[in-house]
Amino acid sequence: MPTVLSKLPDYRRLRYVAYGCGLVSVAALFGLHPWQKSSKNAAADQNIVFAKTGKRSDKEKAGIDMSFLRRLMKILKVMIPGWWSKESGLLTLVAIMLIMRTHFDVWMIKNGTSIESSIIDRDRNRFLKHLFKYIFMQPPIALTNQMLKYGLNSLKLHFRKRFTLYMYEHYLQGYTYYKMSNLDNRISNPDQLLTQDIERFCNSVVDLYSNLSKPLLDILIYVYALANTIGAQGPATMIGYLVVSGMILTKMRQPIGKLTVVEQRYEGEFRFVNSRLITNSEEIAFYNGNEKEKSTIVHTFARLYEHLQKFVAFRFRMGIVDDIIAKYSATTCGYLIVSRPFMNLQNPRFENASHSELLEDYYRSGRMLVRLSQAIGRIVLAGREMTRLSGFTLRVTELMKVTKELNEGRYERTMVSQNESGDESGAVKKRRELIPGNGRYITKDFVICFDKVPLVTPNGDVLVEEMSFTVKSGINVLVCGPNGCGKSSLFRVLGELWPLFGGTVTKPERGKLFYVPQRPYMTLGTLRDQVIYPDSKEEMYRKGFTDEQLSEILRMVQLESILDREGGWDTIQDWMDVLSGGEKQRMAMARLFYHKPQFAILDECTSAVSVDVEGLIYQHCRAVGITLFTVSHRKSLWKHHEYYLHMDGRGKYEFKPIDDTTTEFGS
Repeated sequence: MPTVLSKLPDYRRLRYVAYGCGLVSVAALFGLHPWQKSSKNAAADQNIVFAKTGKRSDKEKAGIDMSFLRRLMKILKVMIPGWWSKESGLLTLVAIMLIMRTHFDVWMIKNGTSIESSIIDRDRNRFLKHLFKYIFMQPPIALTNQMLKYGLNSLKLHFRKRFTLYMYEHYLQGYTYYKMSNLDNRISNPDQLLTQDIERFCNSVVDLYSNLSKPLLDILIYVYALANTIGAQGPATMIGYLVVSGMILTKMRQPIGKLTVVEQRYEGEFRFVNSRLITNSEEIAFYNGNEKEKSTIVHTFARLYEHLQKFVAFRFRMGIVDDIIAKYSATTCGYLIVSRPFMNLQNPRFENASHSELLEDYYRSGRMLVRLSQAIGRIVLAGREMTRLSGFTLRVTELMKVTKELNEGRYERTMVSQNESGDESGAVKKRRELIPGNGRYITKDFVICFDKVPLVTPNGDVLVEEMSFTVKSGINVLVCGPNGCGKSSLFRVLGELWPLFGGTVTKPERGKLFYVPQRPYMTLGTLRDQVIYPDSKEEMYRKGFTDEQLSEILRMVQLESILDREGGWDTIQDWMDVLSGGEKQRMAMARLFYHKPQFAILDECTSAVSVDVEGLIYQHCRAVGITLFTVSHRKSLWKHHEYYLHMDGRGKYEFKPIDDTTTEFGS
């Protein structure tokens, strides 16, 4: 039955379709405008950033532009290292499977319309012929579909492996992992970026590759096939529709990238407060801080929930526009195009055609055009995924950038500003001259020397303006002073964890300087791993150690009974929970005796150990030639040291020998 549009001339029909699309676009742009923050909220967020970093935020924005393409290409070079890599092979496999699948789709359309036409013509032989063809082609079609899925899933996995290993190679290089959490404040949740965001980025890249290459291939093949049936004007019109609708939707989807970045940041914050609760559960329980922690977690989740609500509402509005422009309007345009040659009574192609032939040509052309319109719609909708991908790309490239800069010794952090009075004399002038990385380290065995070294926190707070002292191997030093005077800061500079703001530090290489904290770290693994950490079992054997020698080390710290109690060296436990506080401290000392460094920093590491065992440990350190820097308030330890380094917490320090009259700092 003829419709109103079918009675109109071709140009008028197309004009009405254009008007309709224009109305939809205008309604989308003005009536369904993307959600944005109010200027007040935006200003508030900007002030938060300024308060944290001391400067206005100038971070790059997420969006589909040349910056996005540059960032994406940079990551792709990591995930696809060469033409002969596994990833390149999987990309080729996916491309071949996509081509085969498209050819099978075209074949299915042609064979399917032939089956339907033979049914209408009651041609039994023709029907059976095409039916058997269909049955015969089912195994290769099914194999192609599953090979395509296998290729895509394998590609996601290989991309994730390649990118994850690359990031951990740089994240765990030197002390970058420490600096990112303690020196630099640009990335607050590196754990989420290294796990969730990398996975989502890799999945999004592979999905985009599939969602773009398959429709593009479909368009090329269907355009070629349709040009022989309905002429080149029809496919050209559909391509034009693709360009116009794509430009409209890409403009409207711009906020998705920014919303994705904010979503991942809020997800990371929510994850952080939960992990913090687990890490500090005992202290929180002693303080009865349930309600306070609940308030913090609920508030963090409320921010995430509010943002996700706005994101869902925006996607709802965009979904309506996507469906109208990318799906239904494209299909409508396809119907108008495919009807033209069949409704033209002067078309010589169909002048002498039978009803079944017309029906077969119509179904074939119609289905191809519908597939063409669907392919165009998928490309238009792929812009939505590309916009979301831009958000993930921005986050992971920010991680790459910060990791690279930290490896090069550069970091960004809030710096202490000058006082409000504007005084430029004395300490303020000195502070303004301090530049991270301005000092230098000299590697030399059996000596530690500070030469005019300022003791400064990473944010520029000066603890001691200038420190100079020399400690040769064999001279133990007791470090004392009130809390906050700079004892831990001194050792962080010595261990190269904090930047050196000036002067010269002479010290042995990192492996010959050992740190034993008050709360020792127990690694995941066997009992043997606790003693030899960070060495592996193979490295232990290469150094010439045996399990019998490790047992002797445990005997020195009076832990030999733990072997029988826990079931031997290969027992795996959660050693942080299994060992008591004193056992963990003695295990850390056993670790020290295993490595036998030139110098060791003992930071209240025997506070849970009895005085007699502590004395045996210090005697053994002297016997094996380990020079000690000890932070402790125990008077019993003074006899094991030759010098003391006292910091008063007001910027002054003393480095003097210990004698019988030295008692004022021992209390």
